[in-house]
Amino acid sequence: MDKADVVIANEITKMYKIYANNNDKIKDLIFGRGRYENFYALKGLSFKVQEGDSIGLIGLNGSGKSSLANIIGGISKPTTGSITIKGFSSIVAISSGLNNQMTGMENIEYKGLMIGLTMKQIKELKEGIIEFAGIGEFIHQPVKTYSSGMKSRLGFAISVNINPDILVIDEALSVGDPTFTKRCLDKMNLFRENGKTIFFVSHNLSQIKNFCNKVIWLEYGIMKAFGKIEEVLPLYEKFLKKYNGMTQEEIEEYQKNIIANQSHLLIKKTEV
Repeated sequence: MDKADVVIANEITKMYKIYANNNDKIKDLIFGRGRYENFYALKGLSFKVQEGDSIGLIGLNGSGKSSLANIIGGISKPTTGSITIKGFSSIVAISSGLNNQMTGMENIEYKGLMIGLTMKQIKELKEGIIEFAGIGEFIHQPVKTYSSGMKSRLGFAISVNINPDILVIDEALSVGDPTFTKRCLDKMNLFRENGKTIFFVSHNLSQIKNFCNKVIWLEYGIMKAFGKIEEVLPLYEKFLKKYNGMTQEEIEEYQKNIIANQSHLLIKKTEV
C-alpha cells in the first residue's frame, strides 16, 4: 500500500531584502522607496515527502537548509510557490520558538496554548517535558539566561512531547552533550517507528546516514538532488571531498559561478 504524501512543495522560493543600512530599511517599510538587494535563500523547490520518511537536509552553509526547515516547521512562509503540510509540524532549532523574556515553564505553557492545547493538557505534559529537558531549576529562569545547549534541550523536549505529525530538527543536536544527543536520537527513532515524518538538518553525515532514508541536497538555494540516501549521499560526499580540497580563491570562484548560474535560471523561470 502506497504511503500518503504529507509534505508537498510546489516551486517554493524564499526571498529576503538585504539593506545597506537601517535608513534604507525604514524608507522601504514606510515609503516603499528604500534601496535593497534581493537575496534568494530558496529558488523554485518542488518535492513530495511521504509519511514515515526521515529526510536529511544537507548542503554547504548558506544553501538554504534553515530557510526550508523554517517553512516546513511553520515559522515562515515561502515568498512564492506553495507548500502543503498535512498534519501538525513542530520545529526544533537553537532558541527557535522560545521567548527569551519568559521562563522555561512559561514557554512550555505558551507553546502549548499556541497549538491549541488546554491548560489541563499542558499540565499533563509538563512533567515529561521538564524531565526530558533536564535543566533543573533553570526551568523557572528566563530563557535569556540559558546557554545554547539548554535552549536546545528545552526546545527539543517541548517539540517531541507535544507529539507532532512532522518533526523538523535544525542543527539542534549539535550543541548537546553525548548523553542528551543519544536520548534525542532514541526519541527520533521512536517517532520514526510510529510512522512520523522527520526532517533532519545536520552537518554530521554519520548521523544522517544512520537515521535518514532520503536526502535533499541543497546548493545555494537550488535543490541539487533528492532521493534515497544510498543514491544521493555518496554524491554529496564526493562533492565535499573535492570542495574541501579547493583553495580559498577556488572556493570563492566556485561560489560566484554557481550563484550567477542559478540567478540566471531563476530569471529565466520567472520570465516563462
